[in-house]
Amino acid sequence: MTEVSKKWYHAGLQFKCTGCGDCCTGEPGFVWIDEVEIATLAKLINMPLEEFQDTYTRRIGTRWSLVEFPTGDCVFFDAEKRSCGVYEARPRQCRTWPFWDSNLESPETWQATCRDCPGSGKGPVISLEDIEIQRRQVKI
Repeated sequence: MTEVSKKWYHAGLQFKCTGCGDCCTGEPGFVWIDEVEIATLAKLINMPLEEFQDTYTRRIGTRWSLVEFPTGDCVFFDAEKRSCGVYEARPRQCRTWPFWDSNLESPETWQATCRDCPGSGKGPVISLEDIEIQRRQVKI
């Protein structure tokens, strides 16, 4: 039995995004982005790279994060429409939700995620292989 197949979620987990926007809002935090994602987002909204960085990012140590509204909501979250304004180019951190190490530590952390996210624990079963691909893309 491989190390991966020993995971508590070896049979997969259910998830279907409901588009509620809850993962884009709430307490302040960080949406980590790299230089490729910054360039992709700048191109998507048709803004020069330097202007995009000055307007939509902040440096945290050696890393970059998107800025937030004072409420903690992501700068690209449209509260009126309850949607992401850059969904097709959203950062890797957003694309891999909820399959982050912090949510997959134990059945209890997954259940807490299910309480916070209406799509977690519902919908189709995501395979262990697909979860692991997403989990390895970002460390939160």
